[in-house]
Parts: sequence; C-alpha cells; structure tokens
Amino acid sequence: MPTKAKEQQGQLNRGFEPYQPAKGEEYMSDAMRAHFTDILNKWKLELMQEVDRTVTHMQDEAANFPDPADRASQEEEFSLELRTRDRERKLIKKIDETLTLIEENEYGWCDSCGVEIGLRRLEARPTATLCIDCKTLAEIKEKQIGS
Repeated sequence: MPTKAKEQQGQLNRGFEPYQPAKGEEYMSDAMRAHFTDILNKWKLELMQEVDRTVTHMQDEAANFPDPADRASQEEEFSLELRTRDRERKLIKKIDETLTLIEENEYGWCDSCGVEIGLRRLEARPTATLCIDCKTLAEIKEKQIGS
C-alpha cells in the first residue's frame, strides 16, 4: 500500500517520471523538449477525455424533473460542470500554445527576464511562462493593485 506522500507525489507528477538531466546536458535539449511534449500531450488527452465524459454525463442525466428544486439542483450541477469545462478549454488552448513554443525552441525561458524557468517548475506547471521570481513579483503587484 503506497504511503500518502507517494500518492500525492504521483498526483503531482501526473504519472510521469521527473526528468533527470545527463551530466553536462544543455538546458532544453531535444530530450528535455520531448519530455515536456509528452507531458503536455498526455495532459491534453486527459482534458479532452473529461470533456467527452461531461457530454455523455449531461446527456444521460438530463431529465425534466417536475419538482422545481430538483430541476434547480440539476441545472446548478450542469452549470458548475460547464464552467469547469470552460476553464479546461482555456487550458487546452494554453497547452497548444506551449507545444508551439516547444516546436519553435522558445520553451523554458522566462517571458519577463529571459532566464531559465527550471525543470522542476516546468514539471509542476508545464505551461509556465515566468520564472518563480517574476511570477512572485507579478502576484505581489496583482495583490497591491487588486486591494
């Protein structure tokens, strides 16, 4: 039986092995780009399958309940599912944009300062476009402007 930490690690990694760069391997080598392409394609496939499940679920569960409370509950459930799928649709678009960056050898560097984003950060969030420092600064600025 896996420990809770191992279960969480598996969920965080989405079932992939963390990339272990070879000694002296150049950042964003062909092998690294292939690693991230694989992660992104698997993630996209999972999201697409979830969309299919939602459509099937909504078709199967759609009913015209005579009770207004039951109808309202079902409509709220469907509304939440559709909102989630909309967020996932936007994520799929971002995954496609990231795959394009990989093809163009532009992936892995911070959009703001140009430094390497880092393998572990990219494995945690493969669509990241900012290094951790720039992302932290952006979040601080957002908090200050938003409050």
